[in-house]
Amino acid sequence: MKERIFLDTNVLVYLYDKDAPEKRARSLSVLERSRESFRLVISTQVLQEFYVTVSRKLLKHLSEEEILLAAHKLQGFPTVQINVPIIFDAIDLGRRFQLSFWDALIIQAALVAGCTRLLTEDLQHGLRIGDLTVENPFLMARE
Repeated sequence: MKERIFLDTNVLVYLYDKDAPEKRARSLSVLERSRESFRLVISTQVLQEFYVTVSRKLLKHLSEEEILLAAHKLQGFPTVQINVPIIFDAIDLGRRFQLSFWDALIIQAALVAGCTRLLTEDLQHGLRIGDLTVENPFLMARE
């Protein structure tokens, strides 16, 4: 069975961010390498955040057609459906590790999916929670 890796929203958004070429290239590289060796996982929260970010927060917005095409591509990833138990577990996780609710919800979804790695730039690189390790795939892009 392939190792499962959870993708946070920012990894996916940078695929479409023309104002961050280094991070865009890094996201493309991560996805290309990971698809062959790992099972990439997202959550409904990631899908929602992706839509809001690429439609409203990027300096160079995507067209509605580009957004729909990008969102349809994300359907290929196994997706954790955020439900009430996950929300309450995320609240507890956030309290225990002093995390924002939204970050805890991402982590909880990754744990539910059985992921061993979480790719994000929003959390401390190397943070371990259970069997999950946080990795910032953009650290090399900063050097």
